[in-house]
Amino acid sequence: MSLYRNAIWFLNGIHQYTRKGHGTASKDFNPQDLNVSVVGRSFMITGANSGIGRATAMAIAKKGGTVHLVCRNKDKAEEARVDIVSESGNTEVYIHVVDMSETRKVWEFAEAFKKQYPSLNVLINNAGCMVHKREVNAEGLERNFATNIMGVYILTQSLIPLLQKSRDPRVITVSSGGMLVQELRVNDLQSERGRFDGVMVYAQNKRQQVVLTQQWAKANPVIHFSVMHPGWVDTPAVSTSMPQFHQRMGERLRSVEQGADTVVWLALSRAAARTPSGQFFQDRRPVPTHLPLAWTHSSAEEIQSFMTQLETLAKAIQSQPDAKPDSSSSPHLV
Repeated sequence: MSLYRNAIWFLNGIHQYTRKGHGTASKDFNPQDLNVSVVGRSFMITGANSGIGRATAMAIAKKGGTVHLVCRNKDKAEEARVDIVSESGNTEVYIHVVDMSETRKVWEFAEAFKKQYPSLNVLINNAGCMVHKREVNAEGLERNFATNIMGVYILTQSLIPLLQKSRDPRVITVSSGGMLVQELRVNDLQSERGRFDGVMVYAQNKRQQVVLTQQWAKANPVIHFSVMHPGWVDTPAVSTSMPQFHQRMGERLRSVEQGADTVVWLALSRAAARTPSGQFFQDRRPVPTHLPLAWTHSSAEEIQSFMTQLETLAKAIQSQPDAKPDSSSSPHLV
């Protein structure tokens, strides 16, 4: 079945995930959906100094939103902020230096952010990584899992109370169509068994993000949750982590603006807010989370086990000695 899933996924990708696929889908976009102003609304975007995150931040800044750039590299973040302010004319763009793979620091940052800011309207979980050799972070968590799942889980869970107090709150997570080749594995979250394959670990993390989004939507009806596939996009991350794929696809890859389009639509449009919470989107429309005839569905027991494990890990991280909100993680305007 894995060979079948891989084949069907790639064939779908050639037709739907490429630049040409976006061109076809965009013919059905309503141009009025993004004819909005979001002055006074605040948006947090992780991994915002390049690629899809930067394109998303630029689009939101041009609409007047207050933008919080959560980035690992301070210098690159500052470069992105200067460009965004210069092109958008919007000075309400802030930098937060946070490594999403360091899960305790993510929690410290979120706690500090809640104390400093009275509201957050939209959280966009965009940061991700694909490490091809098994590494662990300071908490002993495998680095792909730490960044793509635990960082996302802790940041979102910590900010849910702030989101709930805000008007029209939304959480958008940037996933990948690669998750379609994976079924949820709950017995090896740290990828300790068998041969380590960074591409498949990444795809598994993206399946986990879809499950997380569905569970969050059920537990938090006040907030609109969504998860999306940006298509195959020409980003620095893709060229670095998947150089052969990047070279082979070449000009068929989408631009970062095309990859960000659905993220922006989910974050800004009234039409997106009217869709049921918890869905998986591609090119502004909900799509199935499983391939036809693919054995990738999970039982309720497996999903509960997954969520329980995440909660247990998060509590362990937060209860470490001397774990407290770190003022050095507080945002600063440059």
